[in-house]
Amino acid sequence: MAPRLGLLLALLLAGAISAQQQQFMEYMERRFGALEERISQWHDQSSRYSTELREFKNQVITMLENMEKEQDRLRTEVENTAVRVDRLEREVDYLETQNPAPPCVEVDEKLMENQVSTAKKRKNEKYDKLTDCSDTISQVKAMKILKKFGSSAGLWTKDPVGSSEKIYVFDGSSNDTVYVFPRMREFTLFSATRKSARIKLPYPWVGTGHLVYGGHLYYIRQQGTFQVIKFSLANKTIVDSSVFPVEEQVPVFGLSAFNYIDIAADEEGLWAIYATRENEKNICLAKLDPVSLDTEQMWDTPCPRENAESAFVICGALYVVYNTRLPSRSRVQCVFDVSGAMTAEDAALVYFPKRYGSHSSMKYNPKERQIYAWDDGYQIIYRMEMKKKLEI
Repeated sequence: MAPRLGLLLALLLAGAISAQQQQFMEYMERRFGALEERISQWHDQSSRYSTELREFKNQVITMLENMEKEQDRLRTEVENTAVRVDRLEREVDYLETQNPAPPCVEVDEKLMENQVSTAKKRKNEKYDKLTDCSDTISQVKAMKILKKFGSSAGLWTKDPVGSSEKIYVFDGSSNDTVYVFPRMREFTLFSATRKSARIKLPYPWVGTGHLVYGGHLYYIRQQGTFQVIKFSLANKTIVDSSVFPVEEQVPVFGLSAFNYIDIAADEEGLWAIYATRENEKNICLAKLDPVSLDTEQMWDTPCPRENAESAFVICGALYVVYNTRLPSRSRVQCVFDVSGAMTAEDAALVYFPKRYGSHSSMKYNPKERQIYAWDDGYQIIYRMEMKKKLEI
């Protein structure tokens, strides 16, 4: 009886174990089935994402290729436009040379009477030249745009006396800090002022009529009256100052309201270009002593202030540059020779080839025979072709 009972228990136990194993196997099959389904879904999603990524990549590549083609097309159009503009400018230069514009000189009968009455006096006050320089401008030989730096108005120049290669930059029409670059290369290559030294002046300047000459900086200060300050670049101190001996000054150039005195240098030395209310329609000229700042001689020129934007002196002759309120092409339209060796009719009508806005300063360098110009924030060099005055 006992063996049968044991066998029955064994059979029951084996059946229970078998049922549990069956349930476990079914559970595992369900879990594996769910896992396989999830793996299949992940595979499908991964394939779809991969396909979409591949399609997006192809779209981006196509867009980049189209952009490169468009860029090449635009570059070609710009180059063709530049060629056409250069050709047009050459044609305009030729036409203006063949048909020069008449000078913008308003006939003032009272001024003519004053000129006639003082003509004899002027003959007795002719300027005795210090050199044998007899050159005058024939044409602008070349132009070089160096860079765009600073404000729309400013001044940049070199010392025409000695061998220094330093570049002096006056940013703005009112400031007190001068930037000094060791050479033209540093000024041209670097957009920032980190490569420059800085000179802080004891008084701020006014206008853009300053000059570096013989190791000194000559600049204009306004304190009620206008003063010419002579500043030593070696010692960084004021050497001398002089009140300009003129009352009731007005802006010397009609298109540059911030300039009351423009100091210029040529083969003869230093000059001051200015205007007064007494003769406010025309520009005046004075010869300065660079040592003492004394005014040696003064002239009332026939060059009108109206539409004048700048001026410079070459071999004792004043060249006034004119433009219009809406900037067009700058041109030398009035020349006044203090020695009387050249009349306004003998001078060539000189056009400057290109512009951006308005010349706020034009500084002639007698050693290099070129002009350092500031044109709406662009620094430009004009190389001049000269002829003897008797050849014009």
